[in-house]
Amino acid sequence: MKGLAVSLFGLWLVPLVALAQQPVDYNTITSVTVSGGTVEITGSKKADFNSFTMTDPPRLVIDVSGAVFKDVPEELPVGNGTVTGIRTQAYGTESSSIARILIGYEREVETDIQTSGNKLVVKVLGSGGGAAVAQLTPAEGQGAPAQGDTAANTQAGANAQDAARAAASDREAQEKAVKAAADAARADREAQEKAAAEAAARAKADADAEKKRQEEAQASAKRQDEERRASEQAAAAERKRQEEEARAAAKRAEDERRATAQAAADQKRQREEEAKAAAQAAADEKRAAAQAAAEERQAAAKTAAEEKRSAAQAAAEAKRQKDEERQAAAQARREEQQSAREAAAEEKRQRAAEARERREQAVAARESRARPSQGSAAAASRESGGGAVSSRRKTMTQIGFQQQPDSSRVFVRTNEPVRYTVNGSGKQVVLELENTRVVESNNTLPLDTHFFPSAVSRVEAFSGAGQTVRVVIQLKQGVRYETRQEGGLITLDFPRPGR
Repeated sequence: MKGLAVSLFGLWLVPLVALAQQPVDYNTITSVTVSGGTVEITGSKKADFNSFTMTDPPRLVIDVSGAVFKDVPEELPVGNGTVTGIRTQAYGTESSSIARILIGYEREVETDIQTSGNKLVVKVLGSGGGAAVAQLTPAEGQGAPAQGDTAANTQAGANAQDAARAAASDREAQEKAVKAAADAARADREAQEKAAAEAAARAKADADAEKKRQEEAQASAKRQDEERRASEQAAAAERKRQEEEARAAAKRAEDERRATAQAAADQKRQREEEAKAAAQAAADEKRAAAQAAAEERQAAAKTAAEEKRSAAQAAAEAKRQKDEERQAAAQARREEQQSAREAAAEEKRQRAAEARERREQAVAARESRARPSQGSAAAASRESGGGAVSSRRKTMTQIGFQQQPDSSRVFVRTNEPVRYTVNGSGKQVVLELENTRVVESNNTLPLDTHFFPSAVSRVEAFSGAGQTVRVVIQLKQGVRYETRQEGGLITLDFPRPGR
């Protein structure tokens, strides 16, 4: 019978849902104790419970709402003649947890369930619980009976002893019946062994079918558990979404409130500024009117003074014009005389220039048949440009530096051909342009070329004495160079170092 009770307990107490966490506000059940036929269930607060009984085998089921177990075993075998064993299991959801206590009895009994503070006390009533009550009395720690209650306690003790003897007699009769049943069972086993072999195949098939059914039931339970979890996750997600929406709405409301307050403050400040501006405008208008009146008076006085000065100036101007006319006439006579002298001198210079040009053309013709002039920076040399050159003053329009495939070139451009000389000494070459000027200041800025792979490190133009322009070329080392003039372009080519 005990084996059957334990097996039924195992099949019945399958938890619906295992609790993942233990909220702090649950009724935490920390112990379940048995003393005879009395079971004490101790929690962290007063229990809220429901109970019902089951038969075959006899059981009492107690469900404590809003409760969980802590350090309480799931199975507690007892076998004290009244209580066969106790099973515990928690189930439910995170928001609704139920702690179930199942108490198995040896036979059908009547029970009484009472609460005592944080304890839940289950007692067996009637003859079946006499021994249990006798064992429970000292465990509850009650005091010694008073002098006047001796007779009543003596009668209660006698009844308890009678109940214990009756229970012992029942157990002896049950043991005899069990022994007789065992003898009969041995005889039956011998007769049933033949039938057992025939039934083995059917039993195996039934077992396989039962196993399959259980597997299907487990799969169904697992599927239901997954669906429940999915539903809980969806509910949690929905709660989270609603909370986020609530926070967003609260933030929007706060932002609107702040915007309204800011708008009111801005409007108030704007009104104050407008009032201040109006007062300022009135004051400015008043000051402007006073200033206009003062300026009008000043203008009238100034006009009168200017009219007086104008009259005086007109008289002085008339006198000055007469003086200037006399001076202009004298200046015109002097300029005519000077022009005559300059014309004679210019005619003389022109004849001399033409003679010089004819000589230079003859020299240029001879030089054009020879090689281009070359100079050495190591020794001083002097070269003069040839060709037809006018006597007008020339203008240097550009100075520059170019990298050629095999050489570096310094070039000077003028508005027309010019006479020039080139002098070389050591690491310096000087190109001097005669009867030339520099108009643009950019052409006098130095050209720094030391970072090029060239013999030239720096080029700079200066306005020299006697209406000349000097172009100074600094070299990194003394090299030979070539000078050419084509129209208004003079070039000096320096071979690259190492070539």
